[in-house]
Amino acid sequence: MVRYEVRIGGFGGQGIVTMAMVLGETLSLIEGKQCVQTQSYGPEARGGASKSEIVIDDEEVDYPKVHNPDVFIVMSRAAYLEYIDGLKENGILIIDGDLVEIEGDLPDGVKIYRIPATRIAEKQVGTKQATNVVMMGALASITGIVSPKGLEQRIKERWPRFVDTNLKALELGLEAGKTATPSSS
Repeated sequence: MVRYEVRIGGFGGQGIVTMAMVLGETLSLIEGKQCVQTQSYGPEARGGASKSEIVIDDEEVDYPKVHNPDVFIVMSRAAYLEYIDGLKENGILIIDGDLVEIEGDLPDGVKIYRIPATRIAEKQVGTKQATNVVMMGALASITGIVSPKGLEQRIKERWPRFVDTNLKALELGLEAGKTATPSSS
């Protein structure tokens, strides 16, 4: 794998940082990749736009910042507006289709996947708190950068009290990612 950059944006309280940490832990501890995770959020934190970023490589990561993400996962309109700049040509944009509308021009060849992650978490899992796990599953299906088995193992280790809920969210996210039809920019 050559350097691969992932940006995750949403509002404070959606588990944006946790999502990036679990992805990074899975990639490094279970799948043997080199990765670095960074995060930033506004002073309002809960409710304001926040982002986490992950750089993944087979070699040691020599620069931890994401400049041109290969993938941008967006879970709020504010995060979309704040952090869309820099998405690569032919990149992947995964949005919570119920919360984010595409505005403005995107780079050429961007594939857009609309995943109703919040709705899936609320209606099928039974808690909105699982939205980020639904999105992790969708990311795994759409990109293949992280294995479903690796995520399952990390979820079991990290959240033993909530393992059933989170594994259900992961499975529903994997399915949503498999069945999502991309549109082009």
